[in-house]
Amino acid sequence: MALQFRKHFTRDEARALLPQVRQWLDQLGQAKEQLARQDEHLADRLANGHDLGGDTVSRWLKAVVAFKGLLQEFARREIQIKDLDRGLVGFPAFVGGREVFLSWEHGEEDVEYWHDLESGYAGRERLTPNL
Repeated sequence: MALQFRKHFTRDEARALLPQVRQWLDQLGQAKEQLARQDEHLADRLANGHDLGGDTVSRWLKAVVAFKGLLQEFARREIQIKDLDRGLVGFPAFVGGREVFLSWEHGEEDVEYWHDLESGYAGRERLTPNL
C-alpha cells in the first residue's frame, strides 16, 4: 500500500498538539484579516493612481510573511488545513490499518472523529474509545 503521508499521528499525539493548533488557527485568522486589509489598501492606492512602495508594501509583505509562516507550522507536521474559516484540520493517521485523517474542528474539545482520505467532512465517523 502506497502511503500519502510520511507522518501519521496517534490520537494522543493529535490531542497533545491541540493547544498549539488552536493558537495557530487563531493567529492565522488574525493574519488573514490583516492581509485582507493590506490587500484592500493596496488596491485602493492602485485604483487611485498612487505609487506603491515604502511603508505600504512593507506592511503588506509583513502580513504575507506572517500568514505563510503560520501555514508552514502545519505543513512541517503534515497537518492538513481542510477549511481555514471553520478551523477544520486533519491529522494523517491509521484507523483499522487504513490511512485516514483524524478530523478536528476548532471549538471541539477533543479529537473524536476520523474520515478516509477521499470522503472528507461528510464522511466523518466517531472514533472508538480505544483508538
